[in-house]
Amino acid sequence: MNALQAERPLFSYPKYWAECYGPAPFLPTSRAEMDALGWDSCDIIIVTGDAYVDHPSFGMAVIGRVLEAQGFRVGIIAQPDWSSKDAFMSLGKPNLFFGVTAGNMDSMINRYTAEKRIRHDDAYTPGNVGGKRPDRAVVVYSQRCREAYKEVPLVIGGIEASLRRIAHYDYWQEKVRRSIIFDAKADLLIYGNAERPLVEVAHRIANGESIDTIQDVRGTAVIRKEPLPEWRGSDSTAIDKIGKIDPIPNPYGADDVGCSKSEFVQAEQAQDATQAQPIVVQPPKLKPWEKVYVKLPAYEQVSVNKPLYAHASRILHQETNPGCARALFQRHGDRSVWVNPPAFPLETDEMDDVFGLPYQRVPHPSYGDEKIPAYDMIKTSVNIMRGCFGGCSFCSITEHEGRIIQSRSEQSIIDEIEQIRDKVPGFTGVISDLGGPTANMYKLRCKSKKAESTCRRLSCVYPDICKHMDTDHTPTIELYRKARDVEGVKKILIASGVRYDLAIEDPRYVKELVTHHVGGYLKIAPEHTEQGPLSKMMKPGMGTYDKFKELFDKYSKEAGKKQYLIPYFISAHPGTTDEDMVNMALWLKAHDFKLDQVQNFYPSPMANATTIYHTEMNSLRNIKNNKEVVAVPKGAKQRRLHKAILRYHDPAGWPMIREALKKMGKANLIGRGPHCLVPEAGRSEGKSTTRRKPGSKALTRHSGFGQFNQANTKPRVGKNKPAGRAAKR
Repeated sequence: MNALQAERPLFSYPKYWAECYGPAPFLPTSRAEMDALGWDSCDIIIVTGDAYVDHPSFGMAVIGRVLEAQGFRVGIIAQPDWSSKDAFMSLGKPNLFFGVTAGNMDSMINRYTAEKRIRHDDAYTPGNVGGKRPDRAVVVYSQRCREAYKEVPLVIGGIEASLRRIAHYDYWQEKVRRSIIFDAKADLLIYGNAERPLVEVAHRIANGESIDTIQDVRGTAVIRKEPLPEWRGSDSTAIDKIGKIDPIPNPYGADDVGCSKSEFVQAEQAQDATQAQPIVVQPPKLKPWEKVYVKLPAYEQVSVNKPLYAHASRILHQETNPGCARALFQRHGDRSVWVNPPAFPLETDEMDDVFGLPYQRVPHPSYGDEKIPAYDMIKTSVNIMRGCFGGCSFCSITEHEGRIIQSRSEQSIIDEIEQIRDKVPGFTGVISDLGGPTANMYKLRCKSKKAESTCRRLSCVYPDICKHMDTDHTPTIELYRKARDVEGVKKILIASGVRYDLAIEDPRYVKELVTHHVGGYLKIAPEHTEQGPLSKMMKPGMGTYDKFKELFDKYSKEAGKKQYLIPYFISAHPGTTDEDMVNMALWLKAHDFKLDQVQNFYPSPMANATTIYHTEMNSLRNIKNNKEVVAVPKGAKQRRLHKAILRYHDPAGWPMIREALKKMGKANLIGRGPHCLVPEAGRSEGKSTTRRKPGSKALTRHSGFGQFNQANTKPRVGKNKPAGRAAKR
């Protein structure tokens, strides 16, 4: 068997008895809808912070339809009033469990800007109205579910729960919080794409197992007193050396809060003694990572000791490959969170089955004519794959979806294009995107099965593209050509971000893209021009960008088209100095780029860059003997300065920039000369006015993450699609 293949296909389980009801036109959101379907109760109720859109880019719709295909009756409580338990009782008591998610976006990122200001819109809400979900929605919804039906099992998941599965730094409170499973008081947490673990959990509960005995499912985390029986322990310090740290008093009075090796020595001795006994049949030899868990430093330690936090973060990111990942065990007081290894990725036929379920592809009728911006942005786009092996440190896709690319078949994608043509109201013949987390990773995987199942690299393309990585874009080129040939389709656009360091490895792809699939502008994400911040982002240097631009311009000219690249950049990213920002602004000025809307780095939970932001240590390297102190722009003043420098053309930021340039000894950049960044002070300065020379490029970016972090960004209005497709389940 393939080391990355699950023992049981997703749709191989015997159907639950309620299959006799058949699929619902829409999953019911009210008692009246349940009555119309002939249901007396729901087997599973999903509570979500998003409006209910029955579309495969919306996590709750995918999960609901997948569970429905297993024979379960699934109801949805969308954006409930959380002020009391009443809304959580609207569908009655679920027979099996509640499933709780904040929605396609983290509720805190959805509600607050990078400067911690409240947003007044929400693209996942009818009418784009803000405030329809609570802060920390998973915790609040879980509390109300418990109030409604205390004895009903509670399963949490989605991007918000997934990225908080262990102790994590919380940007909004500026402290380390414990695993969300404790705050939500949930029975089980599902992380990553939830189809495989959730289907297994649902069938086991339906077959009579108690939720508190279901603790060994891949892709789940549970609360335990001790590690699972028959699992061997490995202390995290044996994997990644920390170096000398100050002793930390244990507030609970125990001798060990998470880094003692004595119990592991005893466990190994006990196992050796067992293996020494005479046996008739020698059992198969376990691989080094099988039935092995890593004991992380305890919450009480990582919450006060930054080197230990950086160390724990490194371990978590090393244990994300389903083929070789070990379980994680982290103590929180007198209990611990046990994180099972990740679920195996879906096979192509399983992906096809998931996307081929009977979605209506429109919002629930109860919303009437109210617009849901996130739906409007993706209604004519097609998700062709999942996952990303880029490993950008500011992005949480890897922590959520993993590095292994899961691709649909060509036929499945063509079928969806035809459905869009036939079903989507107002379809004009334009498919707005064929993409995913990254536009050009379709069917790109490691060429070595052994390497793919055992590799622990954080990125397959940084600092260089791995020799095992397939960079042949033929499958993507062939898909584009077949998609263009679908009757009734006039244009196929590519709106997902293009990974240009991969694209230049196959110029045929660049030519195909530029000739047929660019609508005047193509967005790519260099993120910065300077090596310091780029090394902390795990992004390629600007030489790669220059090579891509050369190909882009060449093929645009050959096609007789005037087309432009839209490069995206991040301000105030860890590793960025004031001088780095000035150098980037000078590059932008030299290339006549003027960015209209930008955003500072946003420290999302569990991302590598967030660890660097919190600890000011380079956690991308071994912590032992790592003396590097990373420059981290913190505080409102410095973050505002970096954002102002990125928008060097905006008069509102000129006083701040002038002051900084003088302090840096760069007063020569103040003036009217072509080498200057900002002019001298003048009486006419006022509020922001975006003035551009004829022909200059005005760029728009609503998030510091770009399409490489769809799971954690505010959806963009206009040409850009929403974050939802990567923020799965």
